[in-house]
Amino acid sequence: MSVRRLAKEQPASFAFSTESQAKADWWKAKYPAERKQSAVIPMLWLAQKQEGWVSEPAIQEIARQLSMPVIRVLEVATFYVMFQLQPVGKVAFVQLCGTTPCQLRGALDLKAVLKAKIGEAHAVSADGKFSWEEVECLGACCNAPMAAINDYYYEDLTPESLAQILDDFAAGKSPQPGSYEGRGASEPKGAIHTLTDPKLYDGSLAKKIKIPNLPEKPKKAPKTEPAA
Repeated sequence: MSVRRLAKEQPASFAFSTESQAKADWWKAKYPAERKQSAVIPMLWLAQKQEGWVSEPAIQEIARQLSMPVIRVLEVATFYVMFQLQPVGKVAFVQLCGTTPCQLRGALDLKAVLKAKIGEAHAVSADGKFSWEEVECLGACCNAPMAAINDYYYEDLTPESLAQILDDFAAGKSPQPGSYEGRGASEPKGAIHTLTDPKLYDGSLAKKIKIPNLPEKPKKAPKTEPAA
């Protein structure tokens, strides 16, 4: 795992918005007072959703509210890669899956599109709207290649469809997430060729089996007639 550090340039301060603070208070109230530090991950997430990333002043504020040492909150923020420690694009933050299934299905071509349209990884575009990074498996291998953009998955991508998605974000649109080949969930492309016979999964072909070394059931004692 690569070393994760806070951004060199930090804002002067951080404060939760009224809405975010209400949610943070809700999370803290879910735990006994002596266990309120359990809300550290949700509060880091709230800070990130508000600002786009987790800054050092945000970490300090969360530590203050949870009565935690700042280093403890920093440990959590640097351990979980879902927390962005550097500023990201305000319109679209692209996380391109670069693991083997996506590589085999064209992730390198998608990377070239991101470099051409946004720039190098981990650097915010000049207008502040876009940034991207390559990440490990995002769990949508059936619909490779894919990328997570902001909060949603965009799957079955081609260089052309990814370029159009970025153009739509730049134009202020909200591109539809999901498969860009029209697939629903992780169904196979084209016709289904497996498990077409219900007997294969409805149990009708099941046969009784004898479990080895299973103790025999004790025999019932014969009934005796009551004495007259």
